[in-house]
Amino acid sequence: MARHVVRLGRGRSEHERELRLLAERSYHLVEESRELVVVLDAQRRVIAASRRAREALEGLKEGAPFPDELLRTGGRQPLEIPYGIDGRRETLLYLSAPGDLAAYEELRAGFTAAVSHELRTPLARLLVLLESALLPGADTEELVEQARGEVDRIRELIDDVLFLSELESGRAVVSLGSVRALPAIEQVVEPLRDAAERARVDVRIDCTASFELPLRSRMLQIVVRNLVENAIRYAGEGATCTVACREEDGARHLVVADDGAGVAAEDLARLFERFYRGDRGRSTRGTGLGLAIVKHVAAAAGGTAEAAAREPHGLEIRLTFPR
Repeated sequence: MARHVVRLGRGRSEHERELRLLAERSYHLVEESRELVVVLDAQRRVIAASRRAREALEGLKEGAPFPDELLRTGGRQPLEIPYGIDGRRETLLYLSAPGDLAAYEELRAGFTAAVSHELRTPLARLLVLLESALLPGADTEELVEQARGEVDRIRELIDDVLFLSELESGRAVVSLGSVRALPAIEQVVEPLRDAAERARVDVRIDCTASFELPLRSRMLQIVVRNLVENAIRYAGEGATCTVACREEDGARHLVVADDGAGVAAEDLARLFERFYRGDRGRSTRGTGLGLAIVKHVAAAAGGTAEAAAREPHGLEIRLTFPR
């Protein structure tokens, strides 16, 4: 009987601890939100508000009625989400800052235009190849093979666009604990060695067997594949590309560096932009989304991605994850 009471007490204690953690987590979700978030009770009194909302909305006071004039001034666009909790009715109120929607629409329109442009080029080449295959005396087999390459490029672009969308929406799970980095890196690098040999780029791995990174194995492979393919494509003949794992200053680093042609200073700051290519990159095959995907994967796992020039020449991409 005594053991049963102790077990019940321990279960209640763990339950209370989970409730405290949930309450603390919920508080930080609201408090640290970059949005203007206000929580209202059934009488539209303010229960809680994010820091940004308290700073931006004059007259907002906890326990006081929400000033409805805030919904009608400043060009803000409200979104109200009612819900029930413990028999009470509450409302989550989101207030977009003036210009937020316009900025989002501009970004969405720009992205759509960029995707359309990137698809138009391989589609135009595909059409030319298919029309050429119909001409008398045409090398049909060779032209069909080239057309297949254009179809592969279109499929690759669509896959990258969809994957980037999943990352941005949070539907793609990036991190589920830590994974041993070396096996995932080897699974990517070995199949790329033929392409590296054709490009005369030497790819090396510098990573201990015990080193771990806070990424799912598939996500780590996507990152390494994009970075190594980038080096094979652009570093130039005779270059060496090294995939290294390091632990420095209390953080874990994945570094992919080469001693090849490098990147112009004006291009360096824009490498992670979608569809951005420097002058050398415009004539090579690729979707222009590889480094954007790398950056999003790193950010989703709580890390950062940075590009830097190497001395005397070359490029280094460093992903940093706090321990």
